[in-house]
Amino acid sequence: MNNFELEALLNAELKPDSIKDYSPNGLQVQGRDEIKTIVTGVTACQDLIDAAIEQNADAILVHHGYFWRGEPQQIRGMKYQRIKKLIEYGINLYGYHLPLDIHPTLGNNAQLAKRLGIELLGGLEPDNPVSIPVYGKLSTPMTLAQFEQQVATVLNRAPLVIDGGQQTRIETVGLCTGGAQDFIDLAALQGMDAYLSGEISERTTFSAREQGVHYIAAGHHATERYGVKALGEWLADQHGLNVHFIDIDNPA
Repeated sequence: MNNFELEALLNAELKPDSIKDYSPNGLQVQGRDEIKTIVTGVTACQDLIDAAIEQNADAILVHHGYFWRGEPQQIRGMKYQRIKKLIEYGINLYGYHLPLDIHPTLGNNAQLAKRLGIELLGGLEPDNPVSIPVYGKLSTPMTLAQFEQQVATVLNRAPLVIDGGQQTRIETVGLCTGGAQDFIDLAALQGMDAYLSGEISERTTFSAREQGVHYIAAGHHATERYGVKALGEWLADQHGLNVHFIDIDNPA
């Protein structure tokens, strides 16, 4: 498959023009024309690039790519070393950020919810047709301790949990992977029993305690493994490409 054909295919599925983002979505660094082997991962770090070189990959497909709004524009230091390797080995880099978070089946939110036994019912932003945070119901209501254990088992890491003070079982859950802790206020407004995201800020603790909503910080990287993995599997199953998901360890 041609590298621009792959971009068009991904754009048609993920619809990046439907949402305003903080970085460009699509082909970020052009490489060789023909693509047969793709490495997927969460972040286009140096270790992932080195792994792609070992796999003789033609492309890397990630959730966290390059050229973020507000970052220095100069290509030097770490950024230079990464881009130099991509160009030297002719590897295309594709990045999809928010479009991959919100995709209804392949997205980070959808994939994590499926693994946690949460049936998604809609967006937490009621007037936004492309709401980034979503909500749903657990197939089986749980205590906070039971839900904490389920998250730990699924993600293979212990989450940081803030008890919102509720004594009832958790049934409704707001969800947004990555660095989306501030949507907890919206989750509380919408009456959620719990809200799960990747990160936590100092203020999040008080939002949870004072608004009576449990908060689960399950790790930015850990909550965002599954969207890009599912997207790669879709490319392999539906379009015959050779795809390898590589999970570079990241405790954050």
